[in-house]
Amino acid sequence: MTRDNQSLIEHRQHHVPRGVVTAHPLFVEKAQGAELWDVEGRHFIDFVGGIGVQNIGHSHPRVIDAVQKQLAKVTHAAFQVVGYEVYTQLAERLNTLVGNGAHYKSFFSTTGAEAVENAIKVARAWRKVPGVIAFRGGFHGRTLLGSTLTGMSAPYKQNFGPMAGEVYHTPYPDAYRNFSAADAIRSLEDLFATQIAPDRVAAIILEPVQGDGGFLPAGKDFMQALRELTTRHGIVLICDEIQAGFGRTGEMFGFQHFGIQPDVITVAKSLAGGLPISGIVGRAEIMDAPLPGGLGGTYGGNPLGCAAALAVL
Repeated sequence: MTRDNQSLIEHRQHHVPRGVVTAHPLFVEKAQGAELWDVEGRHFIDFVGGIGVQNIGHSHPRVIDAVQKQLAKVTHAAFQVVGYEVYTQLAERLNTLVGNGAHYKSFFSTTGAEAVENAIKVARAWRKVPGVIAFRGGFHGRTLLGSTLTGMSAPYKQNFGPMAGEVYHTPYPDAYRNFSAADAIRSLEDLFATQIAPDRVAAIILEPVQGDGGFLPAGKDFMQALRELTTRHGIVLICDEIQAGFGRTGEMFGFQHFGIQPDVITVAKSLAGGLPISGIVGRAEIMDAPLPGGLGGTYGGNPLGCAAALAVL
């Protein structure tokens, strides 16, 4: 077939469902650093980076070298079957980066939504209660639970319901619209008073900077008040760092701007320079709450993704 953008778009429309939106009417031929070229040879600066994935640029030579070396050793083994060192090396590196001297542990999956789902599982196992609170405007993935946690109706919820149960939403601070940290905390306390008592809440999950919600930072006052509130009630505080993590905010992780320590964070996107890997990093005692066999996934923590992530870091 003819390899121009229009022909490939028509081919795509015939074979790929309309629910998968491609924002730009072009097909990429190659990419390097912050640039890409389409199949017609046109040259672009890539400001999207695979939706916040290519923080180190496309096809970074260190990542390519690390993946090629791992490719010649083991491409896939499934960590639940046999161990491989790049998995534990990556876990150690992330535990050190996130833990701030405390004992943290890491588990790896494949996509950001999987990381979010497993973070909720871990929190529920630890607290032994079902409730989860998320924020309006937040984005946490496209699985059923991820869509439920996401604080936007369109296009993520559509007619996909019924949504997962025991998930509650509350307003996120927004200085631009004069909704302060104090306002957001009052709304959360109102939620406790009217919809779910804090002793029934396993976790509160939020993005330190909302991405799809409008690039809104939670702010130091709110994050510190939220940390105090969750600590007081024993609620697991989960920071979704999938978009904000790995330097996108100027710190390695978004939460590090606010002088707080989360119980669990989720990571994905920029972790491995474009290879599919995600994870959760959390306090050791919380991460150990699921019984053996409660966490896993065939491709989770694939050796190629782990090797790429170590090179990225």
